[in-house]
Amino acid sequence: MKQYPEIIQHVMDEVHIQLKNEPKLQQLFMNCFPNTLETTTKRLTDGTTFVFTGDIPAMWLRDSAEQVAHYLPFLTKSDELQELIKGLIKRHLFYINHDPYTNAFNEEANDQHWNKADKSVLTPWIWERKYEVDSVCFSLKLIYTYWKQTSDDTVIDATFLRALDKIISMWEIEQYHDKKSSYTFERDDCPDIDTLSNNGKGTPVNYTGMTWSGFRPSDDACEYHYHIPDNMFVVVVLGYALEMISHLEGEDILIKRMQQLQKDVQQGIENYGIVHHPEFGEIYAYETDGFGHHVLMDDAGTPSLLSAPYLGYCRVDDEIYQNTRKFVLSEGNPYYYEGIYAKGLGSPHTPEGYIWPIGLSMQVLTEQDPKKIKALIDTLASTDAGTNYMHEGFDANDPYQYTREWFAWSNSLFSQALLYALEKKVFE
Repeated sequence: MKQYPEIIQHVMDEVHIQLKNEPKLQQLFMNCFPNTLETTTKRLTDGTTFVFTGDIPAMWLRDSAEQVAHYLPFLTKSDELQELIKGLIKRHLFYINHDPYTNAFNEEANDQHWNKADKSVLTPWIWERKYEVDSVCFSLKLIYTYWKQTSDDTVIDATFLRALDKIISMWEIEQYHDKKSSYTFERDDCPDIDTLSNNGKGTPVNYTGMTWSGFRPSDDACEYHYHIPDNMFVVVVLGYALEMISHLEGEDILIKRMQQLQKDVQQGIENYGIVHHPEFGEIYAYETDGFGHHVLMDDAGTPSLLSAPYLGYCRVDDEIYQNTRKFVLSEGNPYYYEGIYAKGLGSPHTPEGYIWPIGLSMQVLTEQDPKKIKALIDTLASTDAGTNYMHEGFDANDPYQYTREWFAWSNSLFSQALLYALEKKVFE
């Protein structure tokens, strides 16, 4: 078993006491809370931290940031934890400066790839080059949260500013994807959701002010390439980055570009991302192309429409969010499933009828009613197939049928959800 910072053991001991009447949840937390540090975290000789996703040896920017999110509230109580997270930030920035379009990277420049035949710009560092807007959003959220918790201004260095400029330039280009972008991605002999149509450019889009994404947070191809939850996240993290650099001299041009981009994306969401649903009223679409076409659905992978308050985009009681939430958690959403053992969000990424624990945990983190929180936690505890870990997805009618036995992000988000439930005192 890998050693981890003392504060992590302290939190585990505290929660063990708090859950003295919930032995199953005790065991789940003891397993899930330290899982990232025990099994998927490597401190490298260059001072950086590599966090791979679990059963795949690559590091996703999104996953690695979320795999450590439940540790961030404890940063000020542990120098060791601060160093570990700061090392992860350095690794994120190195990867972004290498290629901001890439979603997953290798630990070394070993030329390993998910598919060596992918038609995109692959380098020895790149595991997979599916462009997902949220990847670098999670990097900026990670850096901002670390900075906000620790007041460590050393993370706002030349390397950070270079990466930030690359991100902003990329998002500006992708506002005009059809005209300005050189990004393409094609994969042969695969399901349609694993490749982009139109010679790797994706389906046509109209200008909206939003920024284009090739793939969803599930790594599945977008149907229409303005992914609304991702663009919500862009609005949020631009605010974070503006707060971080607003005091710096010589960054006026970058600041103005970021302010304009944030305004453009927000207006795009308001003008193109909201539709009228005959049952639920005004709701957010999942995707749009700017030509009047929309995808009305939600996927368990974060960012999702369900996760909008978790991302910091809106309040839980926001009217359009609540309308959207009711739609998302209804049969109107083609990826909402109900079975004998559970009901919740799934994904086209996994078999029909499979519910994602990540989706259930996100329901917890965006729920205010203690009774509903308790019911969701109980569902998570009763559908782990006796493994005392979370999975990617499970059959709502048979939880012993599941995907990805070792999926650290799911363990981390469950831990976050359980800590939230304890804050809400739902077990008292």
